[in-house]
Amino acid sequence: MRTLAIILAGGAGKRMGAATNKQFLLIDNKPIIVHTLQIFEECRAVDGIYLVVNQKDLPMIQEEILETYRFNKVLKLVIGGRLRQDSVRNGLEAIENPCDIVIIHDGARPFVSPSFIDKGIFLMDVFDAVIPALPVKDTIKVVSKEGFVQKTLERDSLWHIQTPQTFKYDLITKAYREGAAKKLYGYDDATFLEHMGKKVKVIEGSPYNIKITTPEDLIIARGMLSQLKGNL
Repeated sequence: MRTLAIILAGGAGKRMGAATNKQFLLIDNKPIIVHTLQIFEECRAVDGIYLVVNQKDLPMIQEEILETYRFNKVLKLVIGGRLRQDSVRNGLEAIENPCDIVIIHDGARPFVSPSFIDKGIFLMDVFDAVIPALPVKDTIKVVSKEGFVQKTLERDSLWHIQTPQTFKYDLITKAYREGAAKKLYGYDDATFLEHMGKKVKVIEGSPYNIKITTPEDLIIARGMLSQLKGNL
């Protein structure tokens, strides 16, 4: 089965407070996005990558990332949209030759493992959609705009959702098209399948598969890398 990955690298990084896109911040002397791309490049089950980027970042991506590190699987650079879901839809629409499976991944999650990517692909023989998640450990409360507790949610059924999220190509493409037509907002990719009434299989994710969003995340990521080398 032909499998393609859409990797999102177009975030502005406002919560990071950096002058540059967070994807270009360094971990072990390499940009975050390079760590992510290398994992997908090395994953034999992935046939190609569509990298979604900001328009203003195109020269840097082309010259300092693709040409420097020679990622052979990057088939196309795609310009992202205003929202994450717009960027994913642009990535899906950029696919020229239909595939069987699409993996959608946040570029700011550089510690996903090739074996974990393989697991999502393997499960496509059984399910139409597979997403990784971790059980919530903390108590979650709904809080009003004024800062008062409204209710406490049942923790046993709550999960932190991660990427990569893996889908049958035809299904996720249809889900995004219907979502756009109905002007739906999706917190993640699986949300659009939920709106269609489709089942989404949840598998246990990894505590190391963090999304680097804030300065604190970057500190944690830099500390984690030395422990994870050779174990991804």
